[in-house]
Amino acid sequence: MLQVSNVCKSYGDVTVLDGVSFTVNRGERVGIIGPNGCGKSTLLSIIGGETRADEGSVSFDSPNTRVGYLRQGQSYREGETLGEFLQVVDAALDTAAARVERMAAKLRDSEGQGVSGALKAYGEALDDLERLVETRPPLHEVEAMMVGLGVGSQPLDAPVTTLSGGQKTRLGLARVLLSDPQLLLLDEPTNHLDIEALEWLEHWLGEYQGAILLVSHSRMILERTVERILELDERTHAVTPYPGGFEAYIRAKVREREKQWTAYKDQQERVARLESGIRKLSGYADSIERGTIDFHLRKVAKGIARRAVVQKRRLERELAKTRVEKPRLTWHMHLEFQDTPESGKDVVTLEDVAVGYDDLPLVSGIDQVLRGGERVALVGPNGCGKTTLLRVIAGQLAPLRGEVRLGSNVRPGYHSQEQETLDPESTPYETIAEVARMSETDVRSFLHHFVFTGDQVFTPIKSLSYGERARLILARMVASGCNFLMLDEPINHLDIPSRASFEQAMQAFEGTVLAVVHDRYFIRSFATRIWAIREGELRSCLDLAELRRQSGHLPSPELWDQA
Repeated sequence: MLQVSNVCKSYGDVTVLDGVSFTVNRGERVGIIGPNGCGKSTLLSIIGGETRADEGSVSFDSPNTRVGYLRQGQSYREGETLGEFLQVVDAALDTAAARVERMAAKLRDSEGQGVSGALKAYGEALDDLERLVETRPPLHEVEAMMVGLGVGSQPLDAPVTTLSGGQKTRLGLARVLLSDPQLLLLDEPTNHLDIEALEWLEHWLGEYQGAILLVSHSRMILERTVERILELDERTHAVTPYPGGFEAYIRAKVREREKQWTAYKDQQERVARLESGIRKLSGYADSIERGTIDFHLRKVAKGIARRAVVQKRRLERELAKTRVEKPRLTWHMHLEFQDTPESGKDVVTLEDVAVGYDDLPLVSGIDQVLRGGERVALVGPNGCGKTTLLRVIAGQLAPLRGEVRLGSNVRPGYHSQEQETLDPESTPYETIAEVARMSETDVRSFLHHFVFTGDQVFTPIKSLSYGERARLILARMVASGCNFLMLDEPINHLDIPSRASFEQAMQAFEGTVLAVVHDRYFIRSFATRIWAIREGELRSCLDLAELRRQSGHLPSPELWDQA
């Protein structure tokens, strides 16, 4: 169905993809994994026709293959409504028709060399209008899809900008699914989805009859939905296929690592033996030359020395051809909070707090105390007010009523799911230098722990991937010495090993954490308490049994640690 052949892509001197080749058959479900910034989104963009490859080709078995492409970040026109975005209201057709009329007028007024360009623009506008008419889904299908994704309560004339991050993700997913694609290209479709929506998506993908190419860092959805894994290597920039789901991939990586360690140790032992023999020969020749002036003996010594040189060169040639590299941890974020300042016993006190917008409360009657050292998971449906509550506690919004008090010596740090707290024109180096008194060498060394290496520390933030930006936000909080972390979907864009590192860091963090998170695996390993928002009320819960029952089957943490 899909044939990707020798695709290469570079940005300046930075190679992203090099000789990427694979096929996807009809009905096949393939997962793509790899470190943040390794080129996964670029690869999907090339397949989706939005980015041109430097070399290689992407082809389909039919020129009429319908491809649905969900990007990691959705873009919307200013003032665009849900209906317009979903292309199910007359306004969408009117906009397309008006564009055709404008292009036709330009074509009539064009002369000379400008005619060909105007004719091309007119043809593209006409194709867009025809495509919109042909693919416009029936209203009842739109309503059913929106209900399934949990945004059925939103009117079609509501502006897209009024939706939460999770609702925007669902809306983009709805638009893709409504196009009835034969091949789905999904770039992190689980980002910002709540638990109910995740379960709906897993069920929908399980029933879907077409082919799927899924980029995801969600361990659960990979295990439940794909039958083959493509690993994009950050060093070779090529893909390696692994049959089976996520657990099969992890087991294969464990076997590979064990095999490489065995081969590496055998090589090192052999090299040590050969080098020891070479040193002995060289030492023997030197001792003869130093201990005698006899011509015959010195000639023998030179022969022994030449033999040592020959053996050394032979060993060097052999290692150049067959060297086994030492296994190393790749795409691994080192997150460590050191010397966390101690806060008061009560970190946050909420008294009769109501949060919302325009005097319309999303959550009200909140009476809670967050105590030092607690790790609280804030859960609830998308749009229920989780982000709003977090922003109120962070001091970015005023409560509609009630009082929010931070305890003594509390140093808060806020991680936004929209990542708007980062200056797109700044760089990772400048971001850390602004909050920490460090030399340039110390800043670069610090950023190295968060997988920013070399000149990447001077890359504009707007050019970083979403996962790289998420790592940078975490780095800034570490450098700031925060002891109270407010995290809004902190692991959404982190790759799988970085998620594991983040989970371990949260266990070791001596401060207090309040995190909006929907990853069931993460909640199980992280939370000491749960704040659940349901129907406008916040309830505190210590029992994780129900969440554990929803966690499903995953590779054991011990198995992941081996990989």
